[in-house]
Amino acid sequence: MSGWRTLIDIIDVAIVAFVVYQLLLILRGRRALQMLVGLFLIVVIGFVARWLQFDALNWLMSGLKGVWVIIFVVLFQDELRRILGQLGQSRFLRPFVRLEESKAIDAVSSAVKALAQKNTGALVVIERTARLTNYYPTGVTLDAPVVSSLLVSIFTPLTPLHDGAVIIRGNRIVAARCTLPLSQNPYFVHTLGTRHRAAVGLTEETDSVVVVVSEETGEISLALAGQISRGLSLNALRDKLTQILSPPAPESAGS
Repeated sequence: MSGWRTLIDIIDVAIVAFVVYQLLLILRGRRALQMLVGLFLIVVIGFVARWLQFDALNWLMSGLKGVWVIIFVVLFQDELRRILGQLGQSRFLRPFVRLEESKAIDAVSSAVKALAQKNTGALVVIERTARLTNYYPTGVTLDAPVVSSLLVSIFTPLTPLHDGAVIIRGNRIVAARCTLPLSQNPYFVHTLGTRHRAAVGLTEETDSVVVVVSEETGEISLALAGQISRGLSLNALRDKLTQILSPPAPESAGS
């Protein structure tokens, strides 16, 4: 029994050491590392105050116990977001991430099919690594699941949200009726309409992928990295979205 307990302790310490090591790698060279050192010194002072029985200092440190978590989250919110993002890209979680991406791709593809058949114009932005926080406020915040029927409803003519772009992050619709920057590329200015120029314009500034449905012809297009592919079939659109958005499969041991 003691041998089993020893093994559990070793595994426990190894996990903690790994987590701390990864945390230091992420914080290395950042201002957050200095704040982490400062917090560590405060904790040490708390132990010293208790050991030397400094009543006033011990009372002060005890009063901070209830807000340690809040302080930590406030100080390290950017780093915590980065850590969670890296965890989400780990090979152990890739199957779950792929499932969520697949659901979003299916919903967008299904909605695009319905909209294209009715020649209903649409502009669907799928956020990738670059956050589009500057564009959320230009529209209406939704924070709704990516559902095909909801996307079709949003772009239905004469509805309050049909004009503008929908922005999707992960498997959530963040906002609708958003305004996007128009491409100033001379070629696109003379060859594309406003909706397509907006799609290209956003991808010139960010790594987002934008799906466009033409109001005049029902043609399906996809914009990425300042370029646009037009006249896509539904299968071609789905294949491109899957290739762009799905996390790469882990390399095999023999590669």
